Amino acid sequence: MRFLVDECTGARVACWLKKQGYEVFSVYEQARGITDDLIIKKAFDENWIVITNDKDFGEKVYREKLPHRGIILMRLQDERSINKINVLQRLFSMYLQQIPDSFVVVTENQVRFRPKKSVL
Repeated sequence: MRFLVDECTGARVACWLKKQGYEVFSVYEQARGITDDLIIKKAFDENWIVITNDKDFGEKVYREKLPHRGIILMRLQDERSINKINVLQRLFSMYLQQIPDSFVVVTENQVRFRPKKSVL
């Protein structure tokens, strides 16, 4: 699985994902300052799943109808890197195969999936 880690999510999360054996593109390390529109385009074009704390991605997907390969939106009370990693560990241990092509909203206590809407 390939993950594009948004700048706001941080380099520590990207490093942890790499140690878990995932392919990772870290916006913080490799493209600092890139816009949300370019992130979502890159992720779609190159088959990355976006991990972010930025709720603007929900607007991009549902209001602007931008295509995606999967987005994990972390809405956490505790924004420390260790908490983000713990939340991702729990998410992956239970739902890893459901993440591609879904919009996932995850908190410390809840996971919600919103699958892609099919185009008719």
